Amino acid sequence: MKSSVLKILSILTAILFLDPITALEFPPELINALFPDLTNTANATQSTPPPAAPPLPSSPARALFVIGDSSVDCGTNNYLGTFARADRPPYGRDFDTHLPTGRFCNGRIPVDYIALRLGLPFVPSYLGQTGSVEDMKRGVNYASAGAGIIFSSGSELGQHISLTQQIQQVMDTFQQFILSMGEDSARDLIAKSIFYISIGSNDYIHYYLLNASNVQSLYLPWSFNQFLAETMKQQIQNLYNANVRNVVVMGLAPLGCAPYYLWLYESENGKCIEMINNMIIEFNFAMRSLVEELNRNLLEANVIFCDAFEGSMDIIKNHERYGFNVTSDACCGLGEYGGWIMCISSEMACVNASNHLWWDQFHPTEAVNKILAENVWSGLHTNMCYPMNLQDMLARI
Repeated sequence: MKSSVLKILSILTAILFLDPITALEFPPELINALFPDLTNTANATQSTPPPAAPPLPSSPARALFVIGDSSVDCGTNNYLGTFARADRPPYGRDFDTHLPTGRFCNGRIPVDYIALRLGLPFVPSYLGQTGSVEDMKRGVNYASAGAGIIFSSGSELGQHISLTQQIQQVMDTFQQFILSMGEDSARDLIAKSIFYISIGSNDYIHYYLLNASNVQSLYLPWSFNQFLAETMKQQIQNLYNANVRNVVVMGLAPLGCAPYYLWLYESENGKCIEMINNMIIEFNFAMRSLVEELNRNLLEANVIFCDAFEGSMDIIKNHERYGFNVTSDACCGLGEYGGWIMCISSEMACVNASNHLWWDQFHPTEAVNKILAENVWSGLHTNMCYPMNLQDMLARI
């Protein structure tokens, strides 16, 4: 225990004078030097696949394809040169394998619960699977931590697979399906699959709020939101042109309540940062309008928008009913609200994550992910999906 404390003190000494942004980019080389015992465990994550989901009643959905950022990354960044990694403890400590897999959570992420509902196995990372069509026919996860709608968002963290690049990976997968199964069978598989998109946070965290490329002088928040929404529209239309018909578009969670921004803006009593949340509300409004437009204009398309802000604020306001008693502090982190230093060692983590809303600086705990996934599926706790939930969408496949 004494050794662990000394290691953490060494880290704090090393980064005492880092600015807030550098604190988000703590070098893994230094972590490895201070914590050599973590190396074998981290490497084991790449050779230990997550367990197959237990069988559930079959659904009309043939597969689940995931596009996004760290909110749904299941291991893509394990294979990239990046600071945005979750391949070491305590990440994954409450997951089915009790090992880090690359998920930015103590346990399951929302798409794990969605896969269970669809009667599908946990979806493998595009970079982590063998590349065989048999491995991809039930779904693939292309999500990459640090990725944004804008190509360069999150680039200061190192390598990541941007939205545009993920869409290209999807198209490459479709080409493999066509070559292996024939065009008709491939198009049928694609049309009867669910595509889950969760991206956009990094366009604020690592771009707009940083004022990268002097963006704030070029775009007011509303104009920036419209730009992001229009880009998303074009990408969803690209998917539609490839015969994708069923799309879940996730809105953004309340970033202004994340421990990092509570620390950075010196929040009093854990009060959320309204300036940031107002931008998120505007983005979600633009995305909801976009989905309505797509459903009007795209024949046979079933596109739903799920407002993660709305669902998350319901949890925050009614946290006691949901069993949470820590609403502003990260389970794993250092500094005020656990928002100063990212989660880099098991000694930094709380004992029980299930009563916390936040796992680390930006990511919710498994318990929150489960509630949000249940809302996406059926609106079990609160209706946050429009014009229908995922369960209703399946009836249209």
